[in-house]
Order: sequence, then C-alpha cells, then structure tokens
Amino acid sequence: MDKNRVKSSSSKTIDSLAYGRLTSLINSMADGVIAVDKDIKVVIYNGAAMNILDVNNIRQGQSLSSLLKPIDKNNIPVNIFQMVEQTTIPTTNRDMRLVYKDGSISNLYLSIAPVHLGYGIHGQEGYVLLLRDITTEKSLEEERDEFISVVSHELRTPIAIAEGNISNAQYIAAKTGNISEIIQALDESHNQILYLSDMINDLSTLSRAERGKLTLEVEQINVHDLVSELAKNYQPNADKKNLKIKVVLDPNLALLSSSKLYVREMLHNFITNAIKYTDKGHVQISAKQKPDGVEFAITDTGIGISKADQERIFDKFFRSEDYRTRQSSGTGLGLYVTMKLARLTHAEISFVSELNNGSTFTLFVPNVNGNLA
Repeated sequence: MDKNRVKSSSSKTIDSLAYGRLTSLINSMADGVIAVDKDIKVVIYNGAAMNILDVNNIRQGQSLSSLLKPIDKNNIPVNIFQMVEQTTIPTTNRDMRLVYKDGSISNLYLSIAPVHLGYGIHGQEGYVLLLRDITTEKSLEEERDEFISVVSHELRTPIAIAEGNISNAQYIAAKTGNISEIIQALDESHNQILYLSDMINDLSTLSRAERGKLTLEVEQINVHDLVSELAKNYQPNADKKNLKIKVVLDPNLALLSSSKLYVREMLHNFITNAIKYTDKGHVQISAKQKPDGVEFAITDTGIGISKADQERIFDKFFRSEDYRTRQSSGTGLGLYVTMKLARLTHAEISFVSELNNGSTFTLFVPNVNGNLA
C-alpha cells in the first residue's frame, strides 16, 4: 500500500475531526463567531452570528463585506474588508453599530484576531471575528455617565451658594457684626443644605429601588388618619403662600392593605409639588374607596404642565424649562422615585394638567396580600 496515500487519508481524517470539533465548539458559544480566510471570505460561522446579523443564512465563501456592514459612532459606514485585512494583532472595538432592515439599531462589540484556520500542511491564514450585541451595556453606560454628570452639576450649585453665604456671614461678623445680615446669609445657607439633604434622600431611595432593596411588610393603613396627618403637616408650607389645603374623604373608606411608608412617600411627593408650583388658590387631597383599593387625588390650582413637558415629567432629573419652575428648587428626582415606588406597590399613577390651570395627580393603591417584592 502507498504510504503517502495512507498518510494523506489519515491527515484528512484528522482535519475532518478537528473541523467537526471546532464547529461544535463555536456553535455552543453565546457570542457570534465568523472565521474568514485571507481573502476575507467566510469559512465557518455559528448560529449566534446569524442572530446578531439578523440573517437566515450565511454561505461558505461569502464575502464578509456583503454580510457585515457596520457604521461607526458618527454613522459613517465602516469598510470591514479593509479593517480586517489591516489587522495584524488582536483588536477590539465597542463603538460600532448595526442598522437592521426595520430601522432598528444595535451596538456592536467586535473583536478581530489573525489566526491559522487549520492544522499542518492544510492550515491556512485567516481571521476570526467575535461579535456581541452590547446595546443594553451601552445604554447602561450612557445612563451612568448622564447620572454622574447631572448629579455633579446639581450638587455644585447649592454647595457653592452655601459656601458663599457662610463666607459672607463670617466676613460680616468680623467687620460689622450686623446680626440681621448674618442671619440672612445663614438662612440661605441652611436652605441650600436642606436642598442637598433632600437630594441625598432621593438618591438613596432611588438607589435602593433600582437595586431591588425596597421591600417592606404590608400593613393595614387607616387612610382617613393618613390623609389628615399629611394635610396637617403641610399646612404651614401652604400658609407661607396663603394657600388653602382642602381634604375630601370618602365616608366609606376602609383600611388599605399596602406599604404605609411608600404610600406616604408617594403622596408626599405629589403634595410638595402641588404646593411648590401653586402661587394662589388651593391644594386638595382626596381619597375615594374602590372595590380593590383606594384612589388618591392631589389637585392644585397652580401653573400646570405644558404638553411637551407632560411626556417627560417622570424622567430622572427632568426639570421643565418654564421659568416659573426654575424659580423653585428641586432635584428632578421626586416623580421618578414616585413611579419606582408605584411599581413596587403595584399602584397606578395618572394625571391631567393644563398650562396655567393646575394639575390633578391620581394614585390608585390596590390592596396587597403578603409582602411587597
């Protein structure tokens, strides 16, 4: 028997086994894998790559350029053939995107590495591409960066004002000793510190909510007592603006089974906003019995919310550009946190508002059995 023929047959068998193992291996991977030869044509691929590229079929020998058409962060098409061909060492890129037929866009992680695609004399040079959809990761990164930027900006202003007023009070104490001016400077500093405290509390609540750490046992809530207590607590704030707080309670109110802490916090945010953005008239707190819970409503005669702003009022850090809103301090977190708490308590929020004609925020809190999770 010809030894060369036996050797050749054995080599092909080894290559066939190796190819089968390689195919099995890459098909078990969650990331998309495409191997191309030195001409940048497809040699092997896996199902994950088809999912990421949103195609039903990839042909062996197909040009990579006809298959993978990414764009960069400036929406400029990337010459993938040239990019792969010029790769001499393993490289990665997290700034590419794919545009699908329906117009949707995904963020793409792309790794390219020059490799040998086979064994021995049958080995050939080529490249292996690793693809991963990182749309969610990118979104979280952008949200984190925006969060840090906004918090830094929001903290900087009150800190600067408080520091300036304290310095001013120190200067006045040393130079003139004018008590009224010192008290005025310290009062303004105190207001800014209270604002910082509110922001820290909101951020703390937000952090626990987003980490799923807000879980409390359900208790029986006397709605009549809760609303009466809230009205009494906020009457001094209303008195400062010559506003009336009205309370309208359903005589058939029953005990509400929910988280008293969260219900109070949600109503607190609605009431403080109502007082803050109302200069004349009244704020009304009402509670109505429903078959499976209680419907609260906070109505004011304030500045109202424009149609453009209504779509964004529950966004994190959102504050209207309306100059009347800007005159009042606020973290832009209150309603965002309220929506988080509503989801945790399975509550529903709705509102109606008209610019210059006030707003009504409605909170339906259902009876919940057991623990809130």
